[in-house]
Amino acid sequence: MTLPLPDPILDLDVTDLVSATRRGDLTCGEVTRTYLERLEALNPQLRAVITVHPHASAVADALDALTPEERGPLHGCPVLIKDNIDVAGLPTTAGSALMAAHVPTVDAPLVARLRAAGAVVLGKANMTEWANFMTLGMPNGYSSHGGQTVNAWGAEHDTGGSSSGSGVAVAARLCAAAVGTETSGSVVSPAHQSGVVGLKPTLGLIPRTGIVPISHSQDTAGPITRSVRDALLLLGVMAGPDERDEASRRVPVPELTLAPMTGDGARIGVITDEPGVSEANAASLRLARAALERAGATLHDVAFPSRAELGASGVMLEVLEYEFKGDLNAYLSGVTDGPHSLADVIAGNHDAADRCLKYGQTFLNAAQGTRGDASEEGYRHARARDLRLTREQGFDLLFAGGLDAVVFPGIHGCGLAAKAGYPSLTLPVHAPDAPAGTRPGGVLLVAPAGTDAALLSLAAHVAAHSGGELGGVRFPVLD
Repeated sequence: MTLPLPDPILDLDVTDLVSATRRGDLTCGEVTRTYLERLEALNPQLRAVITVHPHASAVADALDALTPEERGPLHGCPVLIKDNIDVAGLPTTAGSALMAAHVPTVDAPLVARLRAAGAVVLGKANMTEWANFMTLGMPNGYSSHGGQTVNAWGAEHDTGGSSSGSGVAVAARLCAAAVGTETSGSVVSPAHQSGVVGLKPTLGLIPRTGIVPISHSQDTAGPITRSVRDALLLLGVMAGPDERDEASRRVPVPELTLAPMTGDGARIGVITDEPGVSEANAASLRLARAALERAGATLHDVAFPSRAELGASGVMLEVLEYEFKGDLNAYLSGVTDGPHSLADVIAGNHDAADRCLKYGQTFLNAAQGTRGDASEEGYRHARARDLRLTREQGFDLLFAGGLDAVVFPGIHGCGLAAKAGYPSLTLPVHAPDAPAGTRPGGVLLVAPAGTDAALLSLAAHVAAHSGGELGGVRFPVLD
């Protein structure tokens, strides 16, 4: 295909873009239309965007009428929102054709905060259907409503999931930034596969109200961006309690600034016992080690303490199966036009099997077989085991030993951080002399709960010492 020529606007990360619109060097209207034109040209191939906001240009033009004093911290920033997050006036489908007529009238709190800060919602990003908790064997990035998302680096590459469209859209410059959601890897996985930055914050730092859920013990939204400082900027806008989300009321909002590392440096654990690490991610880990040392950090090779009991993958889904039914039923009870319960979803999929059951609904059926509350002994045992192996006998032992953060190759460890509720960030890291069009490998950084700012600062230093603030990300090459 013939690609549109890169526009200088598209080279700006959010921080520089907003500085330009706030000064008046660029108008919000021209920025939004630049992104919409690229989206129109590339999305038919990528299928990263499931719905385009019909009034995005008008919203941007209205922002241009604001005085400099009225312009917010995201003034004119074009963003895409994962399609399981409520945006007033746009469908929220979670990728399901059964939900196509569900149009919320109220923004999720995180969306309302983005809009109040001056962001322009371009539309909704495609995703793995029901946030990849529908069945076994469904490809990342597939949904019955949006089709198959394609990685911008080439169709042969996995998109990651479930925030597949969000990751692809940021990498392909269909938006300046995107918001995804994660239960167990669903922000960091697509960000890693697309070679961009993905932050899963401390559980509860961003409220989950207005988001189609899987698990209240693990769900969170998070930014997907092209630079670490952009992730910090979006996090600062979205963070804060909401009275309808108990977890968000318990989490204090830290001061979110990028602090320089001291001359003595941070103490960083490098996880060395991960099986199945690809050569690209092993190379990225070596580069990250060198960057951390140049930044003044002290490195310690460590093994994850509970690895033997966790097994190679560390992936345990029992808690999600137990929590999904009750949490989803609570959301669907407010749906006017569409299924009102998990049972309705299962039945509706059967009725439209040719479209909705291409890969089955194994997880949906398993979740429906539970009571959907915390009364089952199996649930209590599974949740206690998760916390014991990931917190008490896992990360907490490492952090209690004096480590400020740990680094995994690729996105190894993302499920452990998700179960613990601790912040994690995936960072693309590859050799500065890598050929243009080479999809980068990366590393995952994990830190204690509530230390999101320190985690971001650490990531910024790795990026700055390994190819620049954008982590070496180049324009993807599309076949």
